[in-house]
Amino acid sequence: MRLRTQVLLLQLAVLAVSLAVGFGLVIAGADDRVRDEYAQRALAIARSVAADTGVRAAVAANQGPAVDAARLADGPLQREATAVRQRTGALFVVIGNDQGIRLAHPEVAELAKPVSTDPSRALAGSDDVATDRGTLGESVRAKVPVVDARGRVVGFVSVGVSTEQLATETRSDIIATTLLALTALGIGALGSVMLTRRWRRLTLGLESDELAELVREQGAVLHSMADGVLAVDADGIVRVINDRARALLDIDAPAGTSAADLGLTPRVAAVLNTPTDEPLAATVSDRVVLVSSHRVHADGRDLGMVLSVIDRTDVEALSHEVDSIRSMGAALRAQRHETANRMHVLAGLLRHGHADEALAYLEELSGTGPDGALLDGLDNVREPHLHAFLDAKAAQARERRVTLRLGDQTWLQGTLTEPVVATSVLGNLIDNAIEAASGGAIEAASGTGTDAVVEVEVIADGHTLFISVADSGPGISFDDPDEVFAEGATTKPGDHVPGGRGMGLALARQVARRIGGDLWVADPGGERSPTPEHDPPGALFVARLPGVIAPVESDEGVSSNE
Repeated sequence: MRLRTQVLLLQLAVLAVSLAVGFGLVIAGADDRVRDEYAQRALAIARSVAADTGVRAAVAANQGPAVDAARLADGPLQREATAVRQRTGALFVVIGNDQGIRLAHPEVAELAKPVSTDPSRALAGSDDVATDRGTLGESVRAKVPVVDARGRVVGFVSVGVSTEQLATETRSDIIATTLLALTALGIGALGSVMLTRRWRRLTLGLESDELAELVREQGAVLHSMADGVLAVDADGIVRVINDRARALLDIDAPAGTSAADLGLTPRVAAVLNTPTDEPLAATVSDRVVLVSSHRVHADGRDLGMVLSVIDRTDVEALSHEVDSIRSMGAALRAQRHETANRMHVLAGLLRHGHADEALAYLEELSGTGPDGALLDGLDNVREPHLHAFLDAKAAQARERRVTLRLGDQTWLQGTLTEPVVATSVLGNLIDNAIEAASGGAIEAASGTGTDAVVEVEVIADGHTLFISVADSGPGISFDDPDEVFAEGATTKPGDHVPGGRGMGLALARQVARRIGGDLWVADPGGERSPTPEHDPPGALFVARLPGVIAPVESDEGVSSNE
């Protein structure tokens, strides 16, 4: 017998036995269940009435064995009890005082008389639920104490539901349960047959041992791969995800979760939704990954999408290190040229006997230093990392025919506690500004444009570093300036870059926000800002980096950055 046939018979047997046992227990306990439900209902009604402020005050005012029945018939307690009984469908709502005398009853003739059942437990301060017979017949009733403002028991509320009503509802439940069991058995049998047919179609006719072998092979292959693999079916439900993909995409959700609930970044989600053969770079938490996807078809059916994820974090870190080395190399090369030129001047002056002029020239050089020749005002940046970094960037800008200058507000003392964070954000901003302004530099060299300028300001406020970078470029062309921080957003050609371009600003903002700061566009510049309030008039970016600098303390113990 094939496994599918065995499973079908087993399902039918289990279904029949389960329904017989389950519904048998339901039918057997129907009376007790209904009785308990009505008892709890009566108890809830009684507690609600007993908690009413007006009821408590009226009961406290009618103590003792002698009460006026005529006054009670039109009193607030009788009206409240009648209203509650009509509203809830209870058999009776009776209110009594501390002597067990009825202050409210469905039959007016019973007012001012002792109750027919024992109220001692309620008058002792405890709830009492029982089945008993009174003047209105057998009922499931609940008695609840009524306390005055000082917490003393001054009476009770008794609410009952007729047992005849319980019996009627129990019979209805048994009939409905029996019909439901028979219907469920029929539906279950039909569903088991359909499930067996669907199973055969989904498993492509494979038997259980063959399926088990496939699963073992798939697990061994997927979890031994160095790349991440995420597969979703045609409905967007995750079917396969290996450990590497979980780590790279920061996913904790189990297989069977909708792709929309995985918390993927917009760029990764877009690649998962649209087949992408060329790997694209994306940022996930503090990682940079390359993602690609393709659609899978089998036997003419769409089986879904497979997403491949490759870790590029180390490569990106190496790229940043190479960029830093390149920038410093450019600065050293520029300084070497400057030094050679100065030595030639000194040699010429001394060779021709102009000692005074040579001495003056040396004093001028010692006053400005080799750094000052590249970037005016760099002495205001006394933090060693940023001092050297800005010097290197000035040399790099100079080679691109762009003038890098420091803003008038620049003043910085202290020591960076997070130099990688600060230089990463500042470097990305300066690189983008130089790229934007360099087009104007080419036009200026040909006589058709204006001078290309990038202005940088760095200011410290306590432990927070503020950076602003403006350029003389054409500004941001996006309708929403904030789109410049989107992954892949760029106007530069990037076919030669693995994964594309447009990652610099996205990474810079990610780095800033990871430490609790931010990076934003203060002014898009260009046509979107026809009357800019800053010079140069291009785009203006501002970054706030908290906790990245340790300020220098003055003799009085006050931070010199303040």
